[in-house]
Amino acid sequence: MQVILLENISNLGELGDKVDVKAGFGRNYLIPHHKAVSATAENVLAFEARRAELQGIADEKHAVAQKRATEVEALSITIATKAGEEGKLFGSITVRDIVEAVAAKSVAIDKGEVKMPAGPIRELGEFEINIQLHPEVTAVLKVGVITEE
Repeated sequence: MQVILLENISNLGELGDKVDVKAGFGRNYLIPHHKAVSATAENVLAFEARRAELQGIADEKHAVAQKRATEVEALSITIATKAGEEGKLFGSITVRDIVEAVAAKSVAIDKGEVKMPAGPIRELGEFEINIQLHPEVTAVLKVGVITEE
């Protein structure tokens, strides 16, 4: 299935690219979420007429993500939890815990924006967590995990 992308999508393409995707991905995700339209002759003409408008919207989203990235990078989060003598946690620090700690500092992030490829935090220490606010904007959040008293 060929689609025209209406916004930049990481690992797929940029605004205006005509790409081949599997039919299910196009029908069930890209088109319903207004990230793409099917690449018919009519839609190609309509897209070219709206290209400047869509580029402006994409630039605005990028600028908002850059502003949010500076707010997130200015934060330093400390989470207190129970831990054993060797520094191992009784439980773990998950994406939800990080989102709640950031929200307590009056900065909003979504669970889907927090990237923890190594999985949840299971020990005391300082960690750098990637927050992907936009396909092209990633902020680094410093998270300290200390023992609860």
